[in-house]
Amino acid sequence: MTGKLYRQYAEGRAGKSPLAADCARAWAVGGFICTVGEGLRRLYLTLVHDPDEAGLLVSVSFIVLTALLTGLGVFDKIARHAGGGTLVPITGFANSIASAAMDSKSEGFITGVGVKIFTVAGPVVLYGTAAGMIWGFILWLWGRF
Repeated sequence: MTGKLYRQYAEGRAGKSPLAADCARAWAVGGFICTVGEGLRRLYLTLVHDPDEAGLLVSVSFIVLTALLTGLGVFDKIARHAGGGTLVPITGFANSIASAAMDSKSEGFITGVGVKIFTVAGPVVLYGTAAGMIWGFILWLWGRF
């Protein structure tokens, strides 16, 4: 099957996506997630009185909540409805790691869960570290001139 024939086949099988509705749902759900994050940050600020610590607690809360909802099968239903709105970086990343762990738990904790988690987290850590090093080098050069 050629690329052109496959494209015609795929377009015939796939329905038209309601772009405006999809964007509105993604915006609303992503905004809701961010609003919950801001609410948690303000709550944590009253408890710890340190903005950096409150931000860390929000991140940890989102990671734990997303992993829990993924394990219960709820996060995927939300993501199916909201689309890109659930890809707020920390929730999308936590979901992808938790999903990889769940999919591979039958292979054991070391060769299954441990390995599969790093198939997702590894590239993020690698390229995040590399980007940080490059940006740090650019800032260092900028300060020298």
